[in-house]
Amino acid sequence: MADEKENIKKELEDALNSRSGSKISRFALSVVSGLIPFAGGALGGGASIWSEREQEYINSLFSKWLKMQEDEIKEIGQTMFEVMVRIDQNDERTRERIQSQEYLSLVKKCFRDWSAAESETKRGFIRNLLSNAASCTLATDDVIRLFIEWIDNYSETHFKVISTIYKSKEITRLSIWQKIYGENVREDSPEADLFKLVIHDLSLGHIIRQHRQTDYNGRFIKPQTKKPQTQSNIYKSAFDDVELYELTNLGRQFVHYTMNEIVPKITDGSEHKNSE
Repeated sequence: MADEKENIKKELEDALNSRSGSKISRFALSVVSGLIPFAGGALGGGASIWSEREQEYINSLFSKWLKMQEDEIKEIGQTMFEVMVRIDQNDERTRERIQSQEYLSLVKKCFRDWSAAESETKRGFIRNLLSNAASCTLATDDVIRLFIEWIDNYSETHFKVISTIYKSKEITRLSIWQKIYGENVREDSPEADLFKLVIHDLSLGHIIRQHRQTDYNGRFIKPQTKKPQTQSNIYKSAFDDVELYELTNLGRQFVHYTMNEIVPKITDGSEHKNSE
């Protein structure tokens, strides 16, 4: 959908720019850029700058573009309706929150590019995020903006890995793979490469990490290094079954805000703390 939309937009821009200097072209380009609403027949008065064939081509492109815009508006409207019915508007703090500029800026960020249109799953994440952001203060608005970017940037495969780790608390890569896909694959397969990339992305994004012990103050304790008895000539497997992975507290907040309908109380992570 996104690629098709970009292609149509580019075709429109190329076609309209070919008639440089005309008022009609400038008007049409402003429509394509989403600056002003399109009114049927608005091209009429200046249509003579194009031949009949060109006019039909431009009209066809506009029809396709507007159809996509119409579908997006419907999805956005449906999502906002679902958000509103999920929040308690009788609560004074919630009413103040949803009318604040800070909350409205979050809504605008969610719908600016409307990446959630890629899948129903992403649309559901946006709906849950805006619903929870209206009444919960567990995460700051800066963190919520980061969550919006995660929804935009990551794929459903990333979210499956996040969900699997969340449900299991601590889990190895092999177990993650088996819970999601079941059957094992070759180490040099495209599927293995993709899985390694997903784990890398989520680790780099500070959503997941290898399990670490902490002291009373939440400081991470360095593990004692042990020299391997034998030196292996095999690289570490993409489906390693030794090292445990867990969500960071930021990752756990993301799950609570986006994958749950109502945010339960999020603990401070003390259940993961281990005494020395």
